[in-house]
Amino acid sequence: MTDQAGRARRFLELHAGESPLLLPNPWDVGSATLLAALGFEALATTSSGFAATLGRLDGSVTRDEALAHGAAIAAATELPVSADLENGFADDPAGVAETVRLAIDAGLAGCSIEDSSGDRDAPIYDVELAVQRIAAAAQAAHAGPVHLVLTARAENHLHDRHDLDDTIARLRAYGEAGADVLYAPGLAQIEDIRRVVTEVGRPLNVLTFPGVPPVAELAAAGVKRISVGGAFAFAATDALAEAARELCEDGTYKFLARARAGFGLARRAFGERS
Repeated sequence: MTDQAGRARRFLELHAGESPLLLPNPWDVGSATLLAALGFEALATTSSGFAATLGRLDGSVTRDEALAHGAAIAAATELPVSADLENGFADDPAGVAETVRLAIDAGLAGCSIEDSSGDRDAPIYDVELAVQRIAAAAQAAHAGPVHLVLTARAENHLHDRHDLDDTIARLRAYGEAGADVLYAPGLAQIEDIRRVVTEVGRPLNVLTFPGVPPVAELAAAGVKRISVGGAFAFAATDALAEAARELCEDGTYKFLARARAGFGLARRAFGERS
């Protein structure tokens, strides 16, 4: 518990630096170990990347599966690990709070809870319920010796609700309800990002996304954390498909050069064995 509490404190501190925390998203223990060896200071799971390892699409993982996955990643490295817990796997605040308590039991340093309902007809929770859910999550996250770093996500822009005023109002309310970090995936325009940073009053996470400005520009705008979501996982998927296509269609082995380089990285990250 002491080590976990220390990792959680360190994770929160990393949101207060002059430069944004670059938070990569591993999808299994191997990718987590590799990313740690490459020098990143913290890690976060990706719901879409993890689902892909099970042959599923995002949104199809159960709470037990997500927590077991987060626990495995947290046990694989000394770095702080935050878990993508989607919408807390519950509609009601009590259910979300229980998910957060289980995240602490899993050894995590942080977690994220989103306001996406999973209902196609009403994909975003009503703001009053959404705030109640974050308040319950924050109470559970901060009640004990581990101050679990709670990230509250406003999902408007992933569901074609491009209402920046509503996104900002939600994020402000989530921060007032106790969230440590705020996150509105889908924001891409630097003017919008600057406005959100200015108005929400908490560290802001920005997701790499087509059109998102480079790290230096986000840093100048005051962004405190940048994550990649499932992008690394699916970049790896594409590399696999390209190697398979070459073998099947061309009958050549150019992919072996990349494989050799990857094998060397893995040996260094996982530890040489005599």
